[in-house]
Amino acid sequence: MSLLHTLRLTHLPENLTIYIALYQDVKNAAFLQQQLLQGNTAFEYAFLDASMILSSTHLLAAVFRAANDRLNCRLKSNNIAESFRRFGISPATTSMYAIKVASNTPTDATSIRKHLSDNIEGTPLPFTDLEIAQVTDIVKVRKIYKLTNVTQGNSRINGKGRKEKQKLDEGVGSVNGDQGQEDAERKELEIMVLGLMALRGAT
Repeated sequence: MSLLHTLRLTHLPENLTIYIALYQDVKNAAFLQQQLLQGNTAFEYAFLDASMILSSTHLLAAVFRAANDRLNCRLKSNNIAESFRRFGISPATTSMYAIKVASNTPTDATSIRKHLSDNIEGTPLPFTDLEIAQVTDIVKVRKIYKLTNVTQGNSRINGKGRKEKQKLDEGVGSVNGDQGQEDAERKELEIMVLGLMALRGAT
């Protein structure tokens, strides 16, 4: 059963509802991507590679921007294609978001939940920052936003949300950093990413 998160965003019309489901261990990403490429109207979702998302704030900022641009007729085909290439799922995707923006009717949540459960072969996760952090690939996020040389102190976050300290003078190898410092670095990276999104006007 899909763990479907339902919410509304401030400054969007009240009749629009955002539906978000997060999955890991996805086994049929190639099939799902093909449905989008073929324009299958039964799959009117945004399927995003979850490794590219830092937090719930990061994702919701992107959703708001896309929904607002659509309402104001600012979406361009080349921008959509570029976003799909950078943030959309690929056949190699193993963790993903399924996102739908729809009019709020009593049957929406039930039908969406069933459709996702029937078609996504993966393990559903709660849409929380704790779960999101487990599937984020910080290296990929830094690369796509051109922040690969940005560090805090003398450490760098990498991989699946884990921090590797640079080698110390004593020759000690990589060690796991303090969770509090890792969270602070992740938050700092999130602030930079959100700032870039605002400046560029697109994810």
